[in-house]
This record gives sequence, C-alpha cells and structure tokens, in this order.
Amino acid sequence: MVTMRPKIFSKVFHLFADRRVWVRQIAVAGIAGAVSWQVGDLLITDGGVVAAIVCSLSIRVSLHKSIREGFGQIVGTVIGASVALFAVSVFNMGFIAVGITVVMCSVVARALHLGEVASVNVPVTALIVIGPGLSGTTALHRLGSTLIGAAIAIVFSYFSHPKTPVGRAIDLITNVSHKAANLLAEMSEGVAAGYTQKEAGNWLAKARLLIEDIPALRSQSVEARGHARWFPTAEKDEAEDVYIRGIALEHTVVQVRTIARTLFDSAVSGGIADSTKKQIAVALSAASFAISSKFEEDNFSADDSNQSATEDAREAGAALAESLIEDAKDADQEQIVRGLSMVANIDRIADSLDQNSPALKDVSTPDEPSRQKVMAISPIDQTLNLSKRIRKSFKKLFGKYF
Repeated sequence: MVTMRPKIFSKVFHLFADRRVWVRQIAVAGIAGAVSWQVGDLLITDGGVVAAIVCSLSIRVSLHKSIREGFGQIVGTVIGASVALFAVSVFNMGFIAVGITVVMCSVVARALHLGEVASVNVPVTALIVIGPGLSGTTALHRLGSTLIGAAIAIVFSYFSHPKTPVGRAIDLITNVSHKAANLLAEMSEGVAAGYTQKEAGNWLAKARLLIEDIPALRSQSVEARGHARWFPTAEKDEAEDVYIRGIALEHTVVQVRTIARTLFDSAVSGGIADSTKKQIAVALSAASFAISSKFEEDNFSADDSNQSATEDAREAGAALAESLIEDAKDADQEQIVRGLSMVANIDRIADSLDQNSPALKDVSTPDEPSRQKVMAISPIDQTLNLSKRIRKSFKKLFGKYF
C-alpha cells in the first residue's frame, strides 16, 4: 500500500507535467474568465456573466487567433442583438421570436461569409441578448459586456503559449519533417528486406495521416508571417523564411505520400524487381537523410549553403533511373514507370528542400483554408463586390434615363 501511493502520485504528476502547454492554456483561460467576470461586473451592471462567456469563446492558443475570434464574436454580437431586438419588438418574447432570431442570424452570418465559429456565435449571442429582462438598456449592457470579454481574451491569449508564432511554426515543421523522414527511412528498410503488401499498406496509411498535418502547418506558418507584419519585436525575415520552409515541407510531404502509394501499387502488381531493390532503398534513404538534415531545428538559424544532402538524394535518384533504364528490356513496363515516378518524386523533394523550385515562390499559396477563417471573405472585398452589384443594378434600371 505504501509503495503504491508514490506510483499513483507520480502517475498523476506526469499526466500534467507531460502536458505543460495544455496546462498553461487552461490556466490562462481560467484566469481570463475570472478576470472577465470581475471586470464586467465592475464596469457594467450584471455584465460579468456575458463577459466571461464571450471570453471563454474567444480565447485561443495564440494572440493572432484570439484577435480573429474576438472580432468574429463582436460582429456576431452586433448582428445577434439587432436581429433579436427586431424579432422581440414585432412578436414579443416567445418561441416565435426565438425561432426567427436563430434562423435570421444564421442566414445573415452565411451571407456575410463568417467562419464556422463566428456563424455559431451569432445565434448564441442573440439568445443571450433576448434572455430574461430584455430592454434596450439591457441589450446595450450585454453588447458592452461582449466587448469587454473579447478584449480580455485578446490580452490574456498573449500568455497562452510560451513561444512566439515563429517558434511554434518551427516546432511544428520540425515535428512533421521528422515523421516524414522516419517514414521514408522505414520504407527504405522495407524495400531492401523485401516488403509485403501489408507493410506497404501501413506505409500508405501513415503517409495519409501525415497529409492531415498540412492544414495545421500552413495555418501556423501564416500566423507566424502575419504576426511579424504588425508585432514590433518580431523578425520579418525570419518569419518569411519559416513560411517558405512550411510551403517546402508541404510539397515534400505530398511527394512522400506519392512514393508510399507507388510502393503499394508495386506490391499489388507483384513486387519490385530484385535488380532495383537496392537502388530504390538507397534513394529513399538519401531522401530521408536530406529531409532530416534540412529541417532540424538547429538548421533554422544556420547557413544553408551546403547542399550536399540534397545532392546525394539527386545522385541516388539518378542511379536508380539508370538501373531502371538498363532493365527496361527484361522488366515489366509498369514497374519501370513506377520506378521512374519515384525518381521524379525524389527530385521534387530535393528541389523543395533547396527552395529553388519555381513552384514554391512563383505560385501564390492560399494563406489557409477558408473554413478556418473568421471571415471567409474580407469585409473590404465584400464591400467592393456589393458596390459593384449596386452600380450594375442602378445602370440596368436607370441607365436609359441618363
């Protein structure tokens, strides 16, 4: 019994010690909610509840995201309050007013292209506004409480994470690149030993999971660059370099998944010829080493002039291509095509790692998926589009008179 207690205490301790970032985030969120409650009650009569709710909805793991969430919450509050007051003034308080409020808020949020979070917050805020004791003064109080909660969430979100957006982007890039390099190394060893279709299926499954890291990688890279544009202590050059590295890693991960699919298709068709197993294994190993050497955290501040790792990968790919061409007469044509496609994948990986491919810098990359934005279309673009529609409609109706 005595020996079990220390083990239990140790296990509980490690549950929190191994999740320091999460513990910090929930601690900051709790403190922010408590402060919102206190400040809301001090500045506005009974404003603490609404301020704490809005703060909890708006606070995120970074200052950048909390500003977006806070802005979306404020927009949702204005829309929700206006629609709620209109519905209640026409239908009085009741189930009809509630139903109309929720439906109209959802429609307006969709028309304004608000993101998923803000679209949900609009009807939620409307229901808060039309709660017990509704009046014009109460609505204004709750609007003010919402502003207080969003502002406090923005302030406290600065302390939610121990690292800057650039630091978080570097950590994520290092983690994803480590997984990509390990997967290529695993495939290299499997090809050399003679892999089975089941093993190839496991590689393909891991590669698909790796692809799912791309949205988070892109979002964090965008946040790092956006943060550097307006935060005075941030290094713009460093943030831009991290952003390009994120794009390069995204291209690299896509090639890794393609290689995994090619190996799986080869296994389904009878396997790889013994004459090319060694060259394929060497090429995959060289690509794995190139990724790990380029994306190690220490290399983010180091001189990247040495291109030996990527050159080795290119040479290994060229050797594989020569071997495939030599076996072209006797080997299956489909297997040769698959082998040459892996050569092309390795070349693309090397070009991405060297950041010399026009695909990285000459092609504009979307900042992040629109579903992750607070507003899928910026207010400026929406205003311009609306003004164009109004002008066109005006010309159609009254153009013949002028």
